[in-house]
Amino acid sequence: MIKKIAKWLGITLLTLLLIIGGLASHEWYAKKPFSLRAFLDRTLIKMAFDSPETLTSLGFLESLGITGHNAELDDDRPEKADEMFAKVKEIKATLLTYNDEDLDESERLSKEIALYLLDFAEQSEPYRFHNYPVNQLFGVQNGYPSFMEAQHQVHTVEDAENYLSRLEKVKVKFAQNLEGLKLREEKGIIPPRFVIDRVLTEMNDFVATPIKENILYTSLQTKMAEAEDISEEEQQQLLAGAAANIKNYVHPAYQLFINYFESIKDKATNDDGFWRLPQGDKAYQLSLKFFTTTDYSADEIHQIGLQEVDRIQAEILTILNKQGFDTSQGFSAAIEKMADDERFYYPDNDEGRAQILKDYQTILDEINAGLDSAFNIRPKAGMEVVRIPEFKEKTAPGAYYQQPAIDGSRPGRFFANLYDIKATPKYAMRTLAYHEGIPGHHFQIAVAMELEGIPFFRRMSPFTAYTEGWALYAERLAWELGFEQDPFDNIGRLQAELFRAVRLVVDTGIHAKRWTREQAIDYMKTNTGMAESDVTAEIERYIVMPGQATSYKIGMMKILELREKAKKALGDKFDLRDFHDVVLKNGAVPLAILERLVNRYISDTLAKS
Repeated sequence: MIKKIAKWLGITLLTLLLIIGGLASHEWYAKKPFSLRAFLDRTLIKMAFDSPETLTSLGFLESLGITGHNAELDDDRPEKADEMFAKVKEIKATLLTYNDEDLDESERLSKEIALYLLDFAEQSEPYRFHNYPVNQLFGVQNGYPSFMEAQHQVHTVEDAENYLSRLEKVKVKFAQNLEGLKLREEKGIIPPRFVIDRVLTEMNDFVATPIKENILYTSLQTKMAEAEDISEEEQQQLLAGAAANIKNYVHPAYQLFINYFESIKDKATNDDGFWRLPQGDKAYQLSLKFFTTTDYSADEIHQIGLQEVDRIQAEILTILNKQGFDTSQGFSAAIEKMADDERFYYPDNDEGRAQILKDYQTILDEINAGLDSAFNIRPKAGMEVVRIPEFKEKTAPGAYYQQPAIDGSRPGRFFANLYDIKATPKYAMRTLAYHEGIPGHHFQIAVAMELEGIPFFRRMSPFTAYTEGWALYAERLAWELGFEQDPFDNIGRLQAELFRAVRLVVDTGIHAKRWTREQAIDYMKTNTGMAESDVTAEIERYIVMPGQATSYKIGMMKILELREKAKKALGDKFDLRDFHDVVLKNGAVPLAILERLVNRYISDTLAKS
C-alpha cells in the first residue's frame, strides 16, 4: 500500500516515510503498530492519502515539492461510503486491543476520543442518507468552485496544468454525487421545495455566466498573473485550456444536476423538518447528540433556548433604555428602531465594503496585541480578513473561518459576507471578528493544529459544541477584558448571544415540533432584530443542517459553567490563563471530557497549595 502511494505521488518510499512522521515500515504495515499514536496517525494518513482534495487543503506536501494529488479529485461514489463504514469497524476492533494500563494519560485520552468518534460513526450508519448533500448552503455545486478558488494554489505551469486536470475531471465527480442523490430519492429523502429552487437558481446562474467571468476562469487568471514563473504566453495558452474545459466538462457537469433537480421538483414539499422523513425523529436526535456531545432531548434544548431568550432580551432592553431608546413597545420595536439608525452602517458601495474589511482587520490587530493577561498559549499562524466570493454570498452565512495550512503557506482566513450592507452594522463587527478570528476560531483551531505530541486527528477533531462553544465564549471574554467599551458594541455582543439562544428554539422547533419555515423565520426576526436577509439564510441553513445550530450556546454555557466552577473552587488560586490552557491544549473534545479535564485542573491546583 505505502509503495503504491509513493508511486502515485512520484516520490521515493523513503521520502514518503519522512512525510508521515518517520513511521517505521513495521508501524505502517502491521495490523497493530506498537504505538497507539502510530496507529492513529497511520489511520488518518491513509484516509488523507485517499482524498486528493484533503491533501490540497492540508497543504503540507507542496512544500516538499509533491503536487501530483493536485491533479485529482476525490472519489465520491456511494460505494466509497460503504468502504468507510467497513473500515470504521476494523479501526475500532484494532483500537480496542490497546489496553488502558499500557497507555499514558495522553494516550488514554486519545483512545477515548477516537472511540467516541468511531462509536458515533457506527450509530449513524443506518441514517447515512438522512441529509441533503446538494443544497443552497453547501454541496459539490458550490463547494467545488470554492475549493478551486481558495485551496488550489498556482505558482508554476505544473500547478496550472493540475488545475486544468481538475476542471476536466469534474463531470465524473458530479455524476458520482448524482448516484447518491438518486439513492436518497428512492428512500424518500428529497430536499424541501425551496432548497431545490435555490440550487437551481444558483446553478443556472453559474452556467449562464460568461466563461471568462466564471470564478473558475478568473481565479486561475488571477493566480497565474501573481505567479513569478509563468510567462504571458504560457498564461494565455493555459487560460484557453481552462475556457475549453469549462465549456466541455464543467458546464455539462452542472447540467446533470440541473436536469435532475428539475425532474424532482414536483415530488418536493414545503414540510421542512426532519420529522417528515422516514425515521426522521431518530436521525434528528442523533444529530443533536453529535453536535452538542450531550444526551439532551429536543424538548430540553427548546426550553433552555426559551429561557435564555428571555434573559438576554432583558439585558439588551436595559442598555437601550439607558441610551435613550423607547423600550415601552417591547423588544422587537426597540431593536428595530436601533437597527434603522443610519449612523451604524457603511455606504452601500465598493468603498464602504472595502472599509468594512479594513476595519475588521484593525479590530483583530487590536485585540491580538492585548491578550497577554488572558492567554499563555498563542497560535503561530497569522490570519487575514477576506470577502466571501460574490458568486455564493447571497445564500452564504454572515461569516465563516478557514483554517491555515499546516505548513504555514496559507494563513487563517475570516470570510465576511458583504452582500447586504444592512447585515453588517458597526456595532456587530467587533463581536463577529472576535468569534471568527481572535480569540475565537482562529485561536482555538490554529492552536489545536500546532499542538505537539498528540495524534494528528486530535488537532482537527470535529466537536462542534466545543469549537463553536469556544468561539461564542470568546465573544463574551473579549467584552469581559474591556474590548467593547461602547454600549452599542455590547448590544452587538448580546444580540449575537441572543441569536444563538434563538437557534436552540427554532432548530428544535423546525425538526421536532413541526414548525414551518415561515414560522421559524417570523420567530427569529421578531426575537433578534436581525436583517430579514440574514434571518432567511439562517433558517434555511438549519433546515439543511439539523442540530448543528444548537451546538454554539450549549458549548458556551458549559465552558462558562466550568470556568465558574473553577473560580469558586480555587478562589485566589484561579488564573484565567491556566484555565484557558486546560481548555485549548487538548484540542477539541466532547463536553463531558472537557468537564473531566477541568475537574483534574482544579484538583491538581488545590493539591499544590
